[in-house]
Amino acid sequence: MARLAVNVDHIATVRQARGGDEPDPLLAAGIAELAGADGIICHLREDRRHINDRDLRLLRETVRTRLNMEMAAVDEMIEIARDIGPDLVTLVPEKRQELTTEGGLDVRSDPSRYDSVVERLVEKGILVSFFVDPEPSQIQAAHDAGGSIVEIHTGHYSEARTQQEAEERFLRIARAVETAAGLDLDISAGHGLNYTNIKPFRSLPRIQEYSIGHTIISRAVMVGMERAVRDMIDLVKDF
Repeated sequence: MARLAVNVDHIATVRQARGGDEPDPLLAAGIAELAGADGIICHLREDRRHINDRDLRLLRETVRTRLNMEMAAVDEMIEIARDIGPDLVTLVPEKRQELTTEGGLDVRSDPSRYDSVVERLVEKGILVSFFVDPEPSQIQAAHDAGGSIVEIHTGHYSEARTQQEAEERFLRIARAVETAAGLDLDISAGHGLNYTNIKPFRSLPRIQEYSIGHTIISRAVMVGMERAVRDMIDLVKDF
């Protein structure tokens, strides 16, 4: 069975809209875990647009499954991760003007830099994942840099406008999964997946974990956090 890790960033997004204290991403994380989630994800951005440093520290103290800190591969974030000690760091690209992460990390562009980043994190006992597009060369680069996990970016598949386009992009993901499996990497997938477009992933049992946030938080507005998480778990656990 595949695992589900729930991203709580957008609970913090709603909180920041009013500049107050609620809703609380810590409470959302706790409900997600009680509902059966296998991990909690938060992205500490350089501009702190949603999750902030206090959130991260308190999540580290309270998460009982696995805490995955998404972050840019910059010195500030590396030092924060080394201090806080999440179970897992996922290295992602980051642009100040983007609404959400727009694509995978270009690991090939600077392999020696990523070697150093991985070394600094692994030194503190932190697992390292690379968030990459479904391209064999990027997966190979992530492996060569010392990553133990790749998270395959599913955003382009999720944005497909036609059935044919979706099928072609899904095939790219399937090929990327085979590449990662051949390198003995653990495999995650995420970005833009929802309660409908995730269903074809039943045919990719090598994917061990799904990282999902926005669609769960959106559904939680209507049915509650526990129900939204359980509904996604019912889908993922069938894989």
